[in-house]
Amino acid sequence: MTPFPDWIGAHAARIERALEAALPPADERPAQLHEAMRYAVLGGGKRVRPLLVLAAGEAVGAPGPALDLAGCAVELIHAYSLVHDDLPCMDDDVLRRGRPTVHVVFGEALAMLVGDALQAQAFEVLARIDRPAAARMVAELAFAAGSRGMAGGQAIDLAAVGEAIAPDALEDMHRRKTGALLRASVRLGAMCADVAGDAAASSKDHRETAACLDAYAEAIGLAFQVVDDILDVEGDAASLGKTAGKDAQSSKPTYVSVLGLGESKRMAARLHAAALEALAPLGERARRLREIADLIVLRRS
Repeated sequence: MTPFPDWIGAHAARIERALEAALPPADERPAQLHEAMRYAVLGGGKRVRPLLVLAAGEAVGAPGPALDLAGCAVELIHAYSLVHDDLPCMDDDVLRRGRPTVHVVFGEALAMLVGDALQAQAFEVLARIDRPAAARMVAELAFAAGSRGMAGGQAIDLAAVGEAIAPDALEDMHRRKTGALLRASVRLGAMCADVAGDAAASSKDHRETAACLDAYAEAIGLAFQVVDDILDVEGDAASLGKTAGKDAQSSKPTYVSVLGLGESKRMAARLHAAALEALAPLGERARRLREIADLIVLRRS
């Protein structure tokens, strides 16, 4: 089997090409909006979410074209969320992926429109998938991005600034804000394999595989945020590609501020173990998902 670094490189390049094709050309009117959309999406980022789509899809034998579209859709939603998160009315950040944020380069008003347009573009791309599960896939992504998922988690986060928050409330916030889209990435990849609609979904093997992938996605979605909180304390702007220590400066609740650094690291290790355990019944076909779990938990940026 291809070594994981080579798999990552090839699949990240594949996603980059798909995103390039999915976005409007920079010289198409309104040119500045399209230029800013491309600035927000292309040429940076770890592409963890589309890589999860591809790895989950490979685990269940999903076709490549559908996976490319689903991977683009989740990455476009993620990119829109970063553009809006960085705005002065939210996190007020000036650095993202090692370069100035969209509102710094293009202004706040256009940055708002960039986020709006990227969200719409994500659903346009997802709707191109010619699979029996396409409508359910649109609903899955919409739920993950909406008030019960990412947007709701961000609202809870904003309301919690400077406030004491219990560990279970912090977990609920991050399962929405960060975990929901990561979980949807895994689910969308698996849903790309649905070739017989409800008949496929009712098979015992399908249900058991979906349960394994869901348990993995729940664990790794939360682990990603725990590690993010640790890196915000231990990392630096050069390695992170964004402002380090911003959470503490903004009095935002994090796993480190609520549980402490040592317990946060232990929690990340427990979630990592849970993710790997969830994949055990899938054997070798889930190898890439296991390697992505290692990447998420052991990363330094």
